[in-house]
Amino acid sequence: MSIITHRSMWIALVFALFLSACTDSIQINNDSDAVAESPVASLTVYKSRSCKCCQKWVNHIEEHGFDTDVSNVTLMSRIKDKYGVAPNYRSCHTALSPDGFVFEGHIPAKFIQQFLDNIPEGAIGLSVPAMPIGSPGMEVGDQFRPYLILQLNDDGSATTYAEVNTYEEQF
Repeated sequence: MSIITHRSMWIALVFALFLSACTDSIQINNDSDAVAESPVASLTVYKSRSCKCCQKWVNHIEEHGFDTDVSNVTLMSRIKDKYGVAPNYRSCHTALSPDGFVFEGHIPAKFIQQFLDNIPEGAIGLSVPAMPIGSPGMEVGDQFRPYLILQLNDDGSATTYAEVNTYEEQF
């Protein structure tokens, strides 16, 4: 037997022992009470190329675990019309989940995730109309104005989904 073959056998044996030790230490948890992590959510974000607050909001949702695909759009009204965002519920950017749910404006990431984890019946998405100071992407020093997160419904109506009364409630 050549030295190379002998050395290869030893390397293969050591590797096999290593794999055996690794797989012996893996424990499979079949406990029905175990909590699975939420899968990473992804959003397609439509925004104006020149909008700085939109990019700050994209950074916010990425920092909170969302994958994004950003498209710079010239006529945002076409996107909003296409996805059923009425003029009085609009803001500067629009995001879509892979399942077609719409997220309009400066919605904190935690509320988007909460919505996606438990989608209300008849909802098409969420909206934070206008651009409230202190919302994600709209930070101005320590200024903050309370705002509502609206649930957009498939009949064209909106209802209150959440009230954000302090800066800390957004995280």
